[in-house]
Amino acid sequence: MPLPRPALGLVPAPAHISFSQGWFTFDDATAIRATPGAEPAAALLRTLLAPATGLPLPLAADGRVVLVLDPELTGLGEQGYGLTVGGDAVLLRAARPEGLLHGVQTVRQLLPPAALSAEPVRGTGWSVPCAQITDVPRFAWRGAMLDVARHFQPVSFLRRFTDLLALHKLNVLHLHLTDDQGWRMPIAAYPELTEVGGVPHGGAYTREELSALVAYAADRGVTVVPEIEMPGHVRAALAAYPHLGNRPERQLEVWNRWGVCDTVLGVHDEALDFCRTVLDEVMDTFPSPYIHVGGDECPTTEWHRSPVALRRVAAEGLAGPDALHGWFMERIGNFLTGRGRRPLGWTETGDDLPASFTALAWRDEDHGLAAARRGQPVIMAPHHSTYLDHPQSARPEEPPGQPGGVVGLRTVYATEPAPAHWERAAAAQVLGTQAQLWTEYVATAEHAEYLAFPRLCALADTAWSGGRDWPGFQARLHHHRTRLDALGVPSRPSAILHPERTTR
Repeated sequence: MPLPRPALGLVPAPAHISFSQGWFTFDDATAIRATPGAEPAAALLRTLLAPATGLPLPLAADGRVVLVLDPELTGLGEQGYGLTVGGDAVLLRAARPEGLLHGVQTVRQLLPPAALSAEPVRGTGWSVPCAQITDVPRFAWRGAMLDVARHFQPVSFLRRFTDLLALHKLNVLHLHLTDDQGWRMPIAAYPELTEVGGVPHGGAYTREELSALVAYAADRGVTVVPEIEMPGHVRAALAAYPHLGNRPERQLEVWNRWGVCDTVLGVHDEALDFCRTVLDEVMDTFPSPYIHVGGDECPTTEWHRSPVALRRVAAEGLAGPDALHGWFMERIGNFLTGRGRRPLGWTETGDDLPASFTALAWRDEDHGLAAARRGQPVIMAPHHSTYLDHPQSARPEEPPGQPGGVVGLRTVYATEPAPAHWERAAAAQVLGTQAQLWTEYVATAEHAEYLAFPRLCALADTAWSGGRDWPGFQARLHHHRTRLDALGVPSRPSAILHPERTTR
């Protein structure tokens, strides 16, 4: 029997939903009618429902599940949708393809949780309640960063993680591809980046794998944003190519510790050419409008001691070696904007990134405000509420995590990307928010999923719906957990120690 309506808690919550009497049932005779431009959403619906239901859902001119792309529906914005479920038909409408893809995920959640299973499910009626939904997200950027540099994860997990993001209408997968401990993307001009830098803690992807991931994510309404760290967090690159650093005679190993390494890129022309060449190949693989170039935690000690760096300071008329950071980032930003991309970086103060950058504020809320007041677009990622490498609770059975305290579910839910005390002009600069899953302590996919969920559910609700109803979210999450169970997402630490017990 279909689930009673009170148990249909959707995550994230729609902007408006009202139920009426009756149900629509998907069966072997159900077909889809897709207007021009809606075909990708129809393909996604068929792809997602087929494993559990076995339903063919063919395209047909008289299909009772109707998907309409209508640019005149301007009130739905770039990502909103309208969904009407009647007893004999389903109508999903949006102004943009992204809206239709988000609406498909709502249809999935309206079905019984077993519809999310990867295996055929017998004896279940695939019914959705009659309802009227109008849904528009609060923020355009709703993301999750996954660090694959500290511990490599296979592309199969990246695809699964993408599916989990899309289910929750999270639309950005930020891939942290390089760091002191690893370099995971091959660069044809610099093969030793992965031959040397990709060995510790895992391996590296192929260009083909990454391109396929980008396409897979796009089919689900998710943009993959690559991050190539510079000018700090580059120990893996310098282990492969020492001449790019400040002491070319020194042979380094890929770092096998966590924390902030003081070996950074040099500021000579060859180092800048290296960055441009790498970013050209990155842009060939990732069509994302945004390219993340790190920018954070860059000790300047080596620049203070480097004759080459000191000559650069004098030649550019800079105040001192510390000013090389802004000088470096400005050149990289100009290079990206010249290629039609938007540079993205971590801000540590709110005024440390050039004006061309979109600022990811991770240290302090006030840093986001400072960047917004400068007129920079801002993505809020405060570590105290969005860093998922911190333990979920203080329970003794929790696996080891980042020191510095617990980041609980309610703390994540309380993340406010545009705080009420910000002036309107500053709040208007906020693109959205994202969570960060750093992997110093996370070696397996099971551990990553355990840390991500249900905390990403909380962030999704905040970013899409506004996050102002904690009791309501708890009630919805109680049922939503059955969906995560159907997907095999670990809910207990024991699943990390014994991943063979977790269904996939």
